[in-house]
Amino acid sequence: MKIATFNINGIKARVQALLDWLDEAAPDVVLLQEIKTVDEGFPRDLFEDRGYHVETHGQKGFNGVAILSKLPLEDVTRGLPGDDTDEQARWIEATVIGKRALRVCGLYLPNGNPAPGPKYDYKLAWMERMQARAQALMTAEEPALMAGDYNVIPQDEDAARPEAWRNDALGMPASREAFRRILNMGFTEAFRVRNPGPGHYSFWDYQAGAWNRNDGIRIDHLLLTPQAADLLVDCQIDRDIRGRDKPSDHVPVWVEMDI
Repeated sequence: MKIATFNINGIKARVQALLDWLDEAAPDVVLLQEIKTVDEGFPRDLFEDRGYHVETHGQKGFNGVAILSKLPLEDVTRGLPGDDTDEQARWIEATVIGKRALRVCGLYLPNGNPAPGPKYDYKLAWMERMQARAQALMTAEEPALMAGDYNVIPQDEDAARPEAWRNDALGMPASREAFRRILNMGFTEAFRVRNPGPGHYSFWDYQAGAWNRNDGIRIDHLLLTPQAADLLVDCQIDRDIRGRDKPSDHVPVWVEMDI
């Protein structure tokens, strides 16, 4: 089973780029971030025509997450537990029914800038809630993954110019520490396991020629429970689509699993 995460940066602006990539890469499951539309505005017919089941958790003009799956989805839930007042559409999860069940959680973690400040406080509080959900997934002792745009640069090797991110919410010590607390619960960071070393990125800003200079960062991650990590075959970044017409500033990251 091939499972991908992709921050599309607006479904209406990138729908053709997404469809082209789906036709080429043929993932079984895709976790999308920043669809930037309400549920009713998502062009679900275009994906259903390609054999995908579609589940969305949308928000007008901002955020928004979705799951596309060629396999049946069960027990779909929307919203990260822990704060009933949080109206931002950043979390969706479902069970994918393949050879065996796999719980997939799609997330769009808050950016947190400017930091320090209320937005950064929200980011860290959101990560605390995510840690609680992660603990529940670990306790279940079943194959599960949490994948999406984490808006966290885990280590210096995950940035072309790490010094440029020292005071940014994506690279600040508290962000990295919160990420490590989740990882240290026993999750496997799929890409790093298969691709050690620097020079691998999933995001390049639109500004200042970042793509042409390969001035990127790696902030799109897939974290696997031990039961899911046992089924991991590969994990890679589809880097080349960033150079195509009307690209997102992110590129897809995918895992192949024997499930």
